Amino acid sequence: MDKYELKILTWTGIALVIFMVAVLHAVGKYATDLPECIPYDAAFQEPKISQLDDSTYQVFMLAQMWSFEPDEIYLPVGAEVDLYLTTKDVVHGLHIADKGINMMAVPGGVNKTTMKFRKPGVYEIVCHEYCGSGHQHMRGEIIVNYPKKN
Repeated sequence: MDKYELKILTWTGIALVIFMVAVLHAVGKYATDLPECIPYDAAFQEPKISQLDDSTYQVFMLAQMWSFEPDEIYLPVGAEVDLYLTTKDVVHGLHIADKGINMMAVPGGVNKTTMKFRKPGVYEIVCHEYCGSGHQHMRGEIIVNYPKKN
């Protein structure tokens, strides 16, 4: 083996190890989670927000041309949310940038993910899948307020 080939193989191996360490670090640090597909039920066609206890919520979100319902969700700091997403017309996407959430809404399917809101603020929701001429107006927001003081 030529000494230049050996150097290239060595540097390639080092770069591969650095890449794998970076990927494993990112997975652990950002706790990425994949949405879960659950069986379809007509009950998911009704958008609603349910509070299960002081800090646990269920949000049944319906995507449709060109809106999310509900389009404003108010939560306290520390809320844990089970988000169920479906659509009644075409394929839509849901993206919450500050939470790293990306979900697809497919007719006849329901996606679910769980997230926790630790900081107050306004979390913008946008559709990231082109769904027609009004797509750019398809937005919503999750408003996380300060916790109640006793």
